[in-house]
Amino acid sequence: MTAGTTLTHQTTAEHELAALQREHGRPLFALLLRLCDGDRQRAEDLVQETLVRAWQHPEALHADDFDSVRPWLLTVARRLAIDAPPEVGDAVLENARVISDHAERAAATLDVREAVKTLTPEHREVLVLVYFQGASVAEAAHTLGIPPGTVKSRAYYALRALRRVLPGYAPDLR
Repeated sequence: MTAGTTLTHQTTAEHELAALQREHGRPLFALLLRLCDGDRQRAEDLVQETLVRAWQHPEALHADDFDSVRPWLLTVARRLAIDAPPEVGDAVLENARVISDHAERAAATLDVREAVKTLTPEHREVLVLVYFQGASVAEAAHTLGIPPGTVKSRAYYALRALRRVLPGYAPDLR
């Protein structure tokens, strides 16, 4: 799988997840609202958790009939509502911090993803292989059919270009 197809696959998954939310979000919320005794915040949180589970199990998203996903989602949502006890007191505050941290990481991820799209295909391939897929310089060189020194050079210039596009994200890289 090349770097370009990896980014395309991620974008496709995001579109599928958004379509899933549009198509099944209201019925999920209605079910969870009943199961959570009218606690809207908890129901919304569990809808998001259900969609995260769907994203973690893409085989559920690729059923022959998109509507056949709904029973799977409703089952996951019901189990989450039953298994996740209501949060109170300090646990709620801790969860809010975790959600805030997650939201910040998600926003940063989107910013980085958009910035990576501005790179040349050669630079993007190297970054995806080395930084996002964890390949070594030697493995990336072998995969791309280029010398290891070229991998290092492209990675250096790609990171430099990202620093210009993403000021404040990586001060330790300067």
